[in-house]
Amino acid sequence: MDVAAETVCELLDKVFQGERLTQDDAIRLFYSDDLLALGLAADFIRQKFHPGGSVTYIVDRNINYTNVCNVECSFCAFYRAPREQDVYLHAYEVLDKKIEETLALGGTGILMQGGLHPELKIEWYEALLRHIKSKYSIWIHGLSPPEIVNICKVSHLALPVVMERLIAAGLDSLPGGGAEILADRVRNIISPRKCTSAEWLAVHEEAHRQKLRSSATMMFGHVETLEERAEHMQKIRDMQDQTGGFMSFICWTFQPENTLLQCDPATGADFLKTLAISRIFLDNIENVQSSWLTQGLKLGQVALRFGANDMGSVMIEENVVSAAGANYRATEEDLRRLIQDAGFHPLKRDTIYRILEN
Repeated sequence: MDVAAETVCELLDKVFQGERLTQDDAIRLFYSDDLLALGLAADFIRQKFHPGGSVTYIVDRNINYTNVCNVECSFCAFYRAPREQDVYLHAYEVLDKKIEETLALGGTGILMQGGLHPELKIEWYEALLRHIKSKYSIWIHGLSPPEIVNICKVSHLALPVVMERLIAAGLDSLPGGGAEILADRVRNIISPRKCTSAEWLAVHEEAHRQKLRSSATMMFGHVETLEERAEHMQKIRDMQDQTGGFMSFICWTFQPENTLLQCDPATGADFLKTLAISRIFLDNIENVQSSWLTQGLKLGQVALRFGANDMGSVMIEENVVSAAGANYRATEEDLRRLIQDAGFHPLKRDTIYRILEN
Protein backbone atom coordinates (compact mmCIF):
# COMPACT_ATOMS: atom_id res chain seq x y z
CA MET A 1 0.00 0.00 0.00
CA ASP A 2 1.55 3.26 -1.15
CA VAL A 3 0.57 6.33 0.84
CA ALA A 4 0.83 9.66 -0.93
CA ALA A 5 2.73 12.53 0.66
CA GLU A 6 -0.49 14.55 0.68
CA THR A 7 -2.17 11.90 2.82
CA VAL A 8 0.71 11.93 5.29
CA CYS A 9 0.48 15.71 5.53
CA GLU A 10 -3.27 15.49 6.18
CA LEU A 11 -2.74 12.92 8.93
CA LEU A 12 0.02 14.91 10.57
CA ASP A 13 -2.07 18.07 10.36
CA LYS A 14 -4.56 16.25 12.61
CA VAL A 15 -1.73 15.70 15.08
CA PHE A 16 -0.69 19.37 15.03
CA GLN A 17 -4.33 20.35 15.63
CA GLY A 18 -4.47 18.09 18.68
CA GLU A 19 -6.71 15.44 17.13
CA ARG A 20 -6.32 11.77 17.97
CA LEU A 21 -5.20 9.41 15.22
CA THR A 22 -7.16 6.24 14.56
CA GLN A 23 -5.68 2.79 14.16
CA ASP A 24 -6.23 3.08 10.39
CA ASP A 25 -4.37 6.40 10.44
CA ALA A 26 -1.42 4.71 12.14
CA ILE A 27 -1.41 1.97 9.49
CA ARG A 28 -1.24 4.59 6.75
CA LEU A 29 1.72 6.22 8.48
CA PHE A 30 3.48 2.87 8.67
CA TYR A 31 3.13 2.52 4.90
CA SER A 32 4.47 6.01 4.22
CA ASP A 33 8.09 6.78 3.31
CA ASP A 34 8.29 10.31 4.71
CA LEU A 35 10.52 9.53 7.66
CA LEU A 36 11.52 13.13 8.30
CA ALA A 37 7.92 14.34 8.44
CA LEU A 38 7.13 11.62 10.98
CA GLY A 39 10.17 12.63 13.00
CA LEU A 40 9.14 16.28 13.04
CA ALA A 41 5.63 15.40 14.17
CA ALA A 42 6.94 13.07 16.88
CA ASP A 43 9.36 15.73 18.07
CA PHE A 44 6.44 18.18 18.26
CA ILE A 45 4.55 15.76 20.52
CA ARG A 46 7.66 15.19 22.65
CA GLN A 47 7.97 18.92 23.22
CA LYS A 48 4.31 19.14 24.27
CA PHE A 49 4.92 16.51 26.95
CA HIS A 50 8.41 17.73 27.87
CA PRO A 51 8.83 21.42 27.02
CA GLY A 52 11.96 22.05 29.10
CA GLY A 53 14.55 20.70 26.67
CA SER A 54 15.69 17.89 28.98
CA VAL A 55 16.17 14.16 28.41
CA THR A 56 16.17 11.68 31.27
CA TYR A 57 18.15 8.50 31.94
CA ILE A 58 18.47 5.98 34.77
CA VAL A 59 21.24 4.01 36.44
CA ASP A 60 19.89 0.55 37.20
CA ARG A 61 20.61 -3.09 36.57
CA ASN A 62 18.84 -5.96 34.85
CA ILE A 63 18.94 -9.01 37.11
CA ASN A 64 17.77 -12.29 35.63
CA TYR A 65 17.27 -14.49 38.68
CA THR A 66 16.89 -17.68 36.60
CA ASN A 67 17.24 -18.78 32.99
CA VAL A 68 15.00 -21.80 33.49
CA CYS A 69 11.95 -21.48 31.25
CA ASN A 70 9.39 -23.97 30.03
CA VAL A 71 7.76 -22.04 27.16
CA GLU A 72 10.58 -22.20 24.54
CA CYS A 73 9.89 -18.99 22.60
CA SER A 74 11.51 -19.14 19.16
CA PHE A 75 12.82 -15.56 19.40
CA CYS A 76 14.69 -16.09 22.69
CA ALA A 77 18.37 -17.04 22.94
CA PHE A 78 18.47 -16.69 26.74
CA TYR A 79 16.20 -19.40 28.10
CA ARG A 80 17.22 -22.94 29.02
CA ALA A 81 14.91 -25.92 29.40
CA PRO A 82 14.71 -27.18 33.00
CA ARG A 83 17.07 -30.15 32.50
CA GLU A 84 19.80 -28.46 30.46
CA GLN A 85 23.30 -28.39 31.95
CA ASP A 86 23.77 -24.62 32.08
CA VAL A 87 20.56 -23.75 33.95
CA TYR A 88 20.78 -21.53 37.01
CA LEU A 89 18.68 -20.14 39.83
CA HIS A 90 20.65 -17.45 41.63
CA ALA A 91 21.23 -17.83 45.35
CA TYR A 92 20.59 -14.84 47.60
CA GLU A 93 24.35 -14.30 47.92
CA VAL A 94 24.68 -13.80 44.15
CA LEU A 95 21.72 -11.43 44.02
CA ASP A 96 23.03 -9.48 47.02
CA LYS A 97 26.37 -8.93 45.31
CA LYS A 98 24.67 -7.65 42.17
CA ILE A 99 22.51 -5.25 44.16
CA GLU A 100 25.47 -3.98 46.16
CA GLU A 101 27.42 -3.34 42.94
CA THR A 102 24.41 -1.45 41.56
CA LEU A 103 24.14 0.76 44.64
CA ALA A 104 27.90 1.43 44.58
CA LEU A 105 27.57 2.73 41.01
CA GLY A 106 24.78 5.12 41.96
CA GLY A 107 21.96 2.84 40.88
CA THR A 108 18.52 3.34 42.32
CA GLY A 109 16.64 0.29 41.09
CA ILE A 110 16.75 -3.19 39.65
CA LEU A 111 14.78 -4.66 36.77
CA MET A 112 14.30 -8.21 37.99
CA GLN A 113 12.96 -10.79 35.56
CA GLY A 114 13.52 -14.44 34.78
CA GLY A 115 12.31 -17.39 32.81
CA LEU A 116 8.95 -19.05 33.44
CA HIS A 117 10.12 -21.58 36.00
CA PRO A 118 7.76 -24.56 36.23
CA GLU A 119 8.31 -25.18 39.96
CA LEU A 120 8.61 -21.80 41.70
CA LYS A 121 5.44 -20.95 43.60
CA ILE A 122 4.46 -17.57 44.96
CA GLU A 123 6.09 -18.27 48.34
CA TRP A 124 9.51 -18.33 46.65
CA TYR A 125 8.93 -14.92 45.08
CA GLU A 126 7.58 -13.46 48.31
CA ALA A 127 10.65 -14.65 50.20
CA LEU A 128 12.96 -13.18 47.56
CA LEU A 129 11.23 -9.78 47.57
CA ARG A 130 11.22 -9.64 51.37
CA HIS A 131 14.89 -10.61 51.51
CA ILE A 132 15.87 -7.77 49.18
CA LYS A 133 13.72 -5.19 50.94
CA SER A 134 15.02 -6.24 54.36
CA LYS A 135 18.62 -5.55 53.32
CA TYR A 136 18.56 -2.79 50.69
CA SER A 137 16.84 0.49 49.95
CA ILE A 138 16.30 -0.16 46.25
CA TRP A 139 13.32 -0.02 43.89
CA ILE A 140 12.19 -3.39 42.51
CA HIS A 141 10.78 -3.09 39.00
CA GLY A 142 10.12 -6.74 38.48
CA LEU A 143 8.23 -9.78 37.26
CA SER A 144 6.83 -9.34 33.76
CA PRO A 145 3.22 -10.30 32.94
CA PRO A 146 4.16 -13.77 31.62
CA GLU A 147 5.94 -14.44 34.92
CA ILE A 148 2.89 -13.28 36.86
CA VAL A 149 0.62 -15.53 34.79
CA ASN A 150 3.03 -18.42 35.38
CA ILE A 151 3.04 -17.79 39.14
CA CYS A 152 -0.77 -17.90 39.10
CA LYS A 153 -0.75 -21.26 37.31
CA VAL A 154 1.99 -22.89 39.38
CA SER A 155 0.50 -21.60 42.65
CA HIS A 156 -3.14 -22.26 41.67
CA LEU A 157 -4.09 -18.73 42.69
CA ALA A 158 -6.17 -16.00 41.07
CA LEU A 159 -4.42 -12.99 39.54
CA PRO A 160 -5.70 -10.40 42.08
CA VAL A 161 -4.42 -12.54 44.96
CA VAL A 162 -1.00 -13.02 43.39
CA MET A 163 -0.62 -9.36 42.62
CA GLU A 164 -1.70 -8.31 46.11
CA ARG A 165 0.74 -10.69 47.77
CA LEU A 166 3.68 -9.65 45.58
CA ILE A 167 3.04 -5.97 46.27
CA ALA A 168 2.83 -6.68 50.00
CA ALA A 169 6.18 -8.51 49.79
CA GLY A 170 7.93 -5.55 48.14
CA LEU A 171 7.23 -5.35 44.41
CA ASP A 172 7.32 -1.64 43.50
CA SER A 173 6.41 -1.53 39.80
CA LEU A 174 5.82 -3.84 36.86
CA PRO A 175 7.89 -4.08 33.65
CA GLY A 176 6.29 -4.56 30.26
CA GLY A 177 8.31 -7.58 29.16
CA GLY A 178 6.63 -10.38 27.27
CA ALA A 179 4.39 -8.13 25.20
CA GLU A 180 6.25 -8.82 21.95
CA ILE A 181 3.32 -8.06 19.60
CA LEU A 182 -0.14 -8.05 21.18
CA ALA A 183 -1.74 -9.97 18.32
CA ASP A 184 -2.40 -13.63 18.93
CA ARG A 185 -1.65 -14.66 15.34
CA VAL A 186 1.93 -13.51 15.97
CA ARG A 187 2.11 -14.98 19.45
CA ASN A 188 0.93 -18.38 18.17
CA ILE A 189 3.93 -18.38 15.84
CA ILE A 190 6.75 -17.04 18.01
CA SER A 191 5.61 -17.92 21.55
CA PRO A 192 2.61 -20.29 21.49
CA ARG A 193 3.10 -21.40 25.12
CA LYS A 194 3.42 -17.91 26.58
CA CYS A 195 0.51 -15.84 27.87
CA THR A 196 -2.01 -14.50 25.37
CA SER A 197 -2.36 -10.82 24.55
CA ALA A 198 -5.50 -10.69 26.70
CA GLU A 199 -3.63 -12.20 29.65
CA TRP A 200 -0.76 -9.71 29.25
CA LEU A 201 -3.23 -6.84 29.31
CA ALA A 202 -5.15 -8.33 32.23
CA VAL A 203 -1.99 -8.40 34.38
CA HIS A 204 -1.37 -4.71 33.75
CA GLU A 205 -5.01 -3.87 34.35
CA GLU A 206 -4.91 -5.63 37.72
CA ALA A 207 -1.57 -4.02 38.60
CA HIS A 208 -3.00 -0.60 37.83
CA ARG A 209 -6.14 -1.38 39.84
CA GLN A 210 -3.89 -2.09 42.80
CA LYS A 211 -2.06 1.23 42.25
CA LEU A 212 1.10 -0.33 40.76
CA ARG A 213 2.65 1.62 37.88
CA SER A 214 3.99 -0.25 34.88
CA SER A 215 5.71 0.06 31.52
CA ALA A 216 4.42 -0.96 28.09
CA THR A 217 6.72 -2.48 25.49
CA MET A 218 6.81 -3.78 21.93
CA MET A 219 9.35 -6.05 20.24
CA PHE A 220 8.97 -5.74 16.48
CA GLY A 221 10.69 -6.67 13.23
CA HIS A 222 9.97 -10.40 12.99
CA VAL A 223 6.75 -12.05 11.71
CA GLU A 224 4.27 -9.28 12.47
CA THR A 225 2.59 -7.13 9.84
CA LEU A 226 2.48 -3.35 9.98
CA GLU A 227 -1.23 -3.66 10.69
CA GLU A 228 -0.39 -5.75 13.76
CA ARG A 229 2.05 -3.13 15.01
CA ALA A 230 -0.80 -0.63 14.86
CA GLU A 231 -3.11 -3.13 16.60
CA HIS A 232 -0.55 -3.48 19.39
CA MET A 233 -0.39 0.29 19.89
CA GLN A 234 -4.17 0.55 19.88
CA LYS A 235 -4.44 -2.02 22.68
CA ILE A 236 -1.85 -0.15 24.74
CA ARG A 237 -3.62 3.17 24.21
CA ASP A 238 -7.01 1.69 25.06
CA MET A 239 -5.63 0.26 28.30
CA GLN A 240 -4.09 3.60 29.20
CA ASP A 241 -7.41 5.35 28.53
CA GLN A 242 -9.00 2.91 30.96
CA THR A 243 -6.43 2.84 33.79
CA GLY A 244 -3.80 5.57 33.31
CA GLY A 245 -1.21 3.23 34.83
CA PHE A 246 1.44 3.07 32.11
CA MET A 247 4.34 5.42 32.87
CA SER A 248 6.30 4.73 29.67
CA PHE A 249 6.47 2.96 26.33
CA ILE A 250 9.60 1.19 25.06
CA CYS A 251 9.92 -0.44 21.65
CA TRP A 252 12.90 -2.33 20.31
CA THR A 253 13.83 -4.44 17.31
CA PHE A 254 14.04 -8.23 17.35
CA GLN A 255 17.61 -9.59 17.40
CA PRO A 256 17.82 -12.91 15.49
CA GLU A 257 21.30 -14.15 16.39
CA ASN A 258 21.34 -17.51 18.23
CA THR A 259 17.55 -17.83 18.00
CA LEU A 260 15.29 -20.28 16.17
CA LEU A 261 13.36 -17.40 14.61
CA GLN A 262 15.56 -16.31 11.73
CA CYS A 263 14.77 -13.21 9.69
CA ASP A 264 16.49 -10.09 8.45
CA PRO A 265 16.99 -7.58 11.28
CA ALA A 266 14.88 -4.43 11.18
CA THR A 267 16.69 -1.42 9.77
CA GLY A 268 17.50 1.77 11.60
CA ALA A 269 14.94 3.61 9.46
CA ASP A 270 12.26 1.11 10.45
CA PHE A 271 13.16 1.58 14.11
CA LEU A 272 12.94 5.38 13.86
CA LYS A 273 9.65 5.23 11.95
CA THR A 274 8.07 2.86 14.48
CA LEU A 275 9.33 4.95 17.38
CA ALA A 276 7.99 8.16 15.83
CA ILE A 277 4.56 6.64 15.12
CA SER A 278 4.37 5.29 18.66
CA ARG A 279 5.06 8.78 20.05
CA ILE A 280 2.42 10.30 17.77
CA PHE A 281 -0.22 7.63 18.39
CA LEU A 282 0.24 7.03 22.12
CA ASP A 283 -1.03 10.45 23.07
CA ASN A 284 -1.84 9.39 26.64
CA ILE A 285 1.57 8.04 27.67
CA GLU A 286 4.01 10.63 28.93
CA ASN A 287 7.37 8.93 28.41
CA VAL A 288 8.81 7.20 25.34
CA GLN A 289 12.21 5.59 25.63
CA SER A 290 15.04 5.44 23.12
CA SER A 291 15.97 1.77 22.98
CA TRP A 292 19.65 2.07 22.11
CA LEU A 293 20.45 -1.45 23.32
CA THR A 294 19.40 -3.06 20.02
CA GLN A 295 20.17 -0.22 17.59
CA GLY A 296 23.31 1.24 19.14
CA LEU A 297 24.09 4.47 20.93
CA LYS A 298 24.27 6.70 17.86
CA LEU A 299 20.85 5.71 16.57
CA GLY A 300 19.58 5.91 20.13
CA GLN A 301 20.77 9.50 20.11
CA VAL A 302 18.98 10.21 16.83
CA ALA A 303 15.83 8.77 18.40
CA LEU A 304 15.77 11.77 20.72
CA ARG A 305 14.65 13.80 17.69
CA PHE A 306 12.09 11.15 16.70
CA GLY A 307 9.92 11.37 19.78
CA ALA A 308 11.95 9.82 22.60
CA ASN A 309 12.38 11.86 25.76
CA ASP A 310 14.29 9.24 27.75
CA MET A 311 17.62 7.56 27.01
CA GLY A 312 16.88 4.56 29.16
CA SER A 313 19.39 2.80 31.36
CA VAL A 314 23.15 2.49 31.46
CA MET A 315 22.49 -1.26 31.62
CA ILE A 316 24.99 -2.28 34.30
CA GLU A 317 23.98 -5.82 33.37
CA GLU A 318 21.84 -7.20 30.54
CA ASN A 319 21.56 -10.85 29.56
CA VAL A 320 18.49 -11.48 27.41
CA VAL A 321 18.95 -9.19 24.39
CA SER A 322 22.74 -9.60 24.46
CA ALA A 323 22.29 -13.38 24.16
CA ALA A 324 20.65 -12.70 20.78
CA GLY A 325 23.58 -10.65 19.50
CA ALA A 326 23.09 -7.09 20.79
CA ASN A 327 26.26 -6.15 22.64
CA TYR A 328 26.08 -2.37 23.04
CA ARG A 329 27.15 -0.96 26.39
CA ALA A 330 27.26 2.52 27.92
CA THR A 331 28.37 4.33 31.06
CA GLU A 332 26.50 7.14 32.76
CA GLU A 333 29.02 9.55 31.27
CA ASP A 334 28.32 8.15 27.77
CA LEU A 335 24.59 8.75 28.11
CA ARG A 336 25.03 12.26 29.48
CA ARG A 337 27.39 13.16 26.65
CA LEU A 338 25.08 11.75 23.98
CA ILE A 339 22.13 13.68 25.42
CA GLN A 340 24.12 16.92 25.53
CA ASP A 341 25.48 16.46 22.01
CA ALA A 342 21.89 16.06 20.77
CA GLY A 343 21.08 19.49 22.22
CA PHE A 344 19.35 18.43 25.43
CA HIS A 345 20.02 18.74 29.15
CA PRO A 346 20.54 15.33 30.84
CA LEU A 347 18.54 14.56 33.99
CA LYS A 348 19.07 11.47 36.12
CA ARG A 349 15.77 9.85 37.17
CA ASP A 350 14.47 6.90 39.12
CA THR A 351 12.29 4.03 37.88
CA ILE A 352 9.04 6.00 38.01
CA TYR A 353 10.56 9.06 36.30
CA ARG A 354 11.14 11.21 39.38
CA ILE A 355 14.11 13.51 38.80
CA LEU A 356 17.06 12.79 41.10
CA GLU A 357 19.89 15.00 39.82
CA ASN A 358 20.31 17.77 37.25
